[in-house]
Amino acid sequence: MLQYRYELNRRRALHALAAFAAGSPLRAFQQDPFRDHSRIPALTEMRTALDFEAVAFVRLPRPVFDYTAYGSDSEFTLRRNRQAFDWVELTPHAQPVRTPDTAAQLLGTKLNYPILLSPTAGHLQLHPDGEPATYAGATAAAATPMIVSNVSSVPFEKIAGASRGPIWFQLYPRNDSESNHETLERVQGAGAQAVVVTVDQQASFFERILHSRHLNPGAPGGVRRRTSSRGAPRNPYRVPEDRLFYEWKLFDEWRKIVKVPLIVKGVLTPEDAKICLEHGIDAVYVSNHGARSLDYAPSSLEVLPDIVDAVGGRVPVIFDSGIRRGADILKALALGASAVGLGRIARWGLAAYGAEGVQRALEIMQAELKLAMMAAGCASLKAVNRSLVRTDFP
Repeated sequence: MLQYRYELNRRRALHALAAFAAGSPLRAFQQDPFRDHSRIPALTEMRTALDFEAVAFVRLPRPVFDYTAYGSDSEFTLRRNRQAFDWVELTPHAQPVRTPDTAAQLLGTKLNYPILLSPTAGHLQLHPDGEPATYAGATAAAATPMIVSNVSSVPFEKIAGASRGPIWFQLYPRNDSESNHETLERVQGAGAQAVVVTVDQQASFFERILHSRHLNPGAPGGVRRRTSSRGAPRNPYRVPEDRLFYEWKLFDEWRKIVKVPLIVKGVLTPEDAKICLEHGIDAVYVSNHGARSLDYAPSSLEVLPDIVDAVGGRVPVIFDSGIRRGADILKALALGASAVGLGRIARWGLAAYGAEGVQRALEIMQAELKLAMMAAGCASLKAVNRSLVRTDFP
């Protein structure tokens, strides 16, 4: 009887063969080499804003992810935007703080935190709910104001109807006064509480797209080949001409029809900041477009103090480009910014988890800012000033 138990039969033979096959290294060739089968973490597992980037990378097609990620040309300024925060040290004050006050007022808008959502385009390629979901997530995160891009994938009116939080509008001027007037009247009628006009010139190539070898030229963010028979462009370098007509006198014209605060975005020099004041601008927005305009331009952070000095407190100064941590926000505020804008972080949150991802990403940044203020001994935003930092800009 005992001998019969160990005799090989058909069932045992097949079981042994299956075990051998399962353990064979040849099994690896049956795996799908083009997909990542790792587990997507739960939203509650997100601990930093950078955690959302990894999830967005997994969820998005490569051209769509690259559209959010890239900077101009060699991406020198993209790297410099982050490096600049390493050149600013925080010098905490020995003062115990338990619950810092992060509330502020900005151009008539009440802020629970000195944080805005910077204008970014095409949210539908990130998530099926698009900009309305971004707005809903921002509103849920302590009523964070959202600046809606002029090239949003959903009309401003529909976005404004998706929630009841603060909402601003960003304009790319057209070389057509009537078109600009119609847009400005329309968004103000739909509830825009401020108008942000972008003035930097996007005339650069994005080499990361070129390096894709045009594998998917029709995808969002991809390179589209022109098949038009209109002939060569009027300039030899194929520089887009739709933003090369700007003149400061345009703001004198818009000042007459814009009844809400008017802001200039893309200021990188004290001279331009002073011109903004001459034309009655309500706030100066220091930004290099997230390093998507002119490569080898300075980082926004390293020019911020000089621009703040040039403005001299006459109008608020808003800042964006490169922020990834709550301590980064504290550094920008200490250098004179009245509020900061977050661009890529909100896009990562939307792509990863929709509206709830935007909310969670913003709440993480808000919590990190509070923690940084507590550690620095700042009981309120009024206590945040240049005595809090040491800079070593090149």
